[in-house]
Amino acid sequence: MHDEVASMLERLGRLQTDWQEIAPTDDVRLTAQRFLRVHPLRFADALQLAAAIVAAEGSPQTLEFVSLDARLRAAAQREGFSVLEI
Repeated sequence: MHDEVASMLERLGRLQTDWQEIAPTDDVRLTAQRFLRVHPLRFADALQLAAAIVAAEGSPQTLEFVSLDARLRAAAQREGFSVLEI
């Protein structure tokens, strides 16, 4: 189990160089609140989707969205993201 965790942390460290972190700005929070009204999401998932919208600069069709959560994937697809199947 320890080797498995170490391997996963190493992989996460390598992936970290390829992602963009979005701070929870007022714009992200307001967008997340809108998502909560129109999609059956938890707040953390709404924040993630809102951050993705900001990262896509308002054009979700320009990014692919990945999540293991079915509700979040469905919401991302309805918002215009190309959702990768897992």
